Amino acid sequence: MREESGYLTRPDGQRLAFRRVAGRGPTIVWLGGFRSDMAGTKAQALSDWAVATGRAYVRFDYFGHGESSGDFAEGTITRWRDDCLAVLSQLVPGEAVLVGSSMGGWLACLVAVAAPDRIRGMALVAPAPDFTDKLMAPGIPPEGRADLERTGVWLRPSLYGEAYPITRALLEDGARWSILPGPVPIEAPVRILQGGADPDVPWAHALELANALKGQDVVFTLIKDGDHRLSRPQDLMRLTAVVEELV
Repeated sequence: MREESGYLTRPDGQRLAFRRVAGRGPTIVWLGGFRSDMAGTKAQALSDWAVATGRAYVRFDYFGHGESSGDFAEGTITRWRDDCLAVLSQLVPGEAVLVGSSMGGWLACLVAVAAPDRIRGMALVAPAPDFTDKLMAPGIPPEGRADLERTGVWLRPSLYGEAYPITRALLEDGARWSILPGPVPIEAPVRILQGGADPDVPWAHALELANALKGQDVVFTLIKDGDHRLSRPQDLMRLTAVVEELV
């Protein structure tokens, strides 16, 4: 059993890079975070686990991310949601278990609402639903708001590297897909792993999502000393354990 690489071509000609492991279903689908890619630690750990256990697994890069084509600054929640649905439709036979990290947790919810019959369950790591207007927008400084008003783009400083563009289009589009305070019409089993020391997604925000989900098979795990990435060896063990439970 090994992982294969390929590209999924969208109707507009943009190409989504993916990697896939053939195996037993349901297919585990990795949905990464904002500005992250499918080569990250958690995505790779799940790939290694899938290969070792014979499980079907797909990871991919959104439009403007990683190995996929497109300009990141032109990305929106609508676009990235559509990418997820395209992967589900074209690369996943049968049911899927969605594993969403940060923004990927929001996208996983949007996919589950759009295609409930395809979703066996979801494992969410520091899920950030509505992050554009509830987490990001309140922190934009006056000079950033002036840039957005004047040019439509603000270069946001990052704890993880160089500054990156936030566009007015992203913020306005994100508001269209708000799911909180709920109720969120998802009945599939959901497991949430959340760091108590997460500087990007407060644990109370993730807990609000857990409480908003319509289904009752929801388990929220607070890792008190955990950060946003939850990529330490013990965090990866927790992640593979909840995915194994869901499949």
